Amino acid sequence: MTREERLAILGPAAVAAIHARVAEAPEPSDEVVERLRRIMTNPGGQVPEPRPTAAQKRRAALDKLCAEAEEE
Repeated sequence: MTREERLAILGPAAVAAIHARVAEAPEPSDEVVERLRRIMTNPGGQVPEPRPTAAQKRRAALDKLCAEAEEE
């Protein structure tokens, strides 16, 4: 449905009320965004694995450096 069709069906007052209500909603957390991204990437199919967070990437890099240091 196009924007114009919604406006014609609902009317400008209803659309304005919807926009005002949406503007009141808080921003989603990073966790919610990640979960939605995984779902929307492949709707109706297998949900992809979550991407590693920045903290997980740092930890993996640190673990790798420690393992390399132990080998020396």
